Amino acid sequence: MFEGAAVVRLEDGSGRCAGRVEVKHEGQWGTVCGYSWDMTDAAVVCKQLGCGSALKAHEDADFGPGSGPIWMFNVGCRGTESALSDCTHNGWGQHYCDHSEDAGVTCSGKGSTRFRLVNGSTACEGRVEIHVLGTWGSLCASHWDLLDAHVLCRHLDCGFAESIPRGGPFGRGTGPVWRDSFHCDGTEAHLGQCPVTALGASPCSHENNAAVICSAGSASLRLVGGGSRCDGRVEIFQHGTWGRVLDDQWDMQEASVVCRQLRCGEAETAYNPPKPQRGTGPVGLRGVRCAGHEANLTLCNTSLPESVLAAGIAEDVGVVCWGSRQVRLVNGPGRCAGRVEIYYQGSWGTICDDSWDLPDATVVCHQLGCGGAVKAVGSARFGEGSGQIWLDAVNCSGAEAALWDCPAGSWGQHDCGHKEDAGVDCSGTAGN
Repeated sequence: MFEGAAVVRLEDGSGRCAGRVEVKHEGQWGTVCGYSWDMTDAAVVCKQLGCGSALKAHEDADFGPGSGPIWMFNVGCRGTESALSDCTHNGWGQHYCDHSEDAGVTCSGKGSTRFRLVNGSTACEGRVEIHVLGTWGSLCASHWDLLDAHVLCRHLDCGFAESIPRGGPFGRGTGPVWRDSFHCDGTEAHLGQCPVTALGASPCSHENNAAVICSAGSASLRLVGGGSRCDGRVEIFQHGTWGRVLDDQWDMQEASVVCRQLRCGEAETAYNPPKPQRGTGPVGLRGVRCAGHEANLTLCNTSLPESVLAAGIAEDVGVVCWGSRQVRLVNGPGRCAGRVEIYYQGSWGTICDDSWDLPDATVVCHQLGCGGAVKAVGSARFGEGSGQIWLDAVNCSGAEAALWDCPAGSWGQHDCGHKEDAGVDCSGTAGN
């Protein structure tokens, strides 16, 4: 992605290439005020999204009012910028507007980008191809990651991504090779919902084509309502439809099986969701007893006698798996600098700066694909966070694959305030 560029998306339009303009800043989506919004501004948005030229600049919430912050006001693009955030404006969040003035654009490109997998042994594995401007082309693997692949597998009704093999195992493509960079968090229904940096057709060898092997029919489970694909309420796919899983004695044995089946690592928590998070659809499975070693939930005892089912109150069930843990940088100039935040046990929290140093920052930068660490900063240099302070006294060697692999105090145990929130500045730019 362009250095410091904020990702952009178009919402509530007819496709990916028309809608209300929304910009992601400080980890939060917001809108753009339509004051002084014109075709030059709209052209930069269309170019950034790989959506051709601008057909119309909408000024007065033609695609409906948005919500959240109004991030940009009095935008003044020259037309040569690579991203909307490169254009002049009054400053992030500085405006005199309300959402009835939200800006929108209609671009010439088609929003209904199509995807397929080719050269695999099933319809759910193969080289990723994108249909752009009437032509099928391959996708460069340099920005392709497992979260993007999970979304594509879900979109194609192929379950979740088991792996993203490198080295061109599914042969060479013949059309253009697109170097678009998707920024999925793994929860989207299809790739069109992910922010994208359109880098166009550019040099990328056919041996470096993006590919994926999806779980296909084995993915009879999914977790919904969480912050990642590895935490949330359990649903099971049977007879062509998704259904709720209800149980009266849901515990870590069952949760372990769910996490293992979804390749989400070990189970951290088994729980019954609170009332607002319960499902309302059909019930796919009522009552299940696992030993904990089964390969998938349907191998557990799901034929419990009515007397057992009647004895307890069966409720929706949920799990938090090890694989739900995530790290992000917020409040910085781009994706690769900012306050360090960790997603753990279903909520985002910060890290205390006690003993925070360059090896700790190095692990974060590597984990996010942001190159090496330039600086490890403390004292809430990127602003104070909120919520939990998850880790204190982190002591990485610099070689760990993830921040939570480093020695540290127990989760949630600290003697810090948010004025001590840790941050990092990485050498890479977002998406590189």
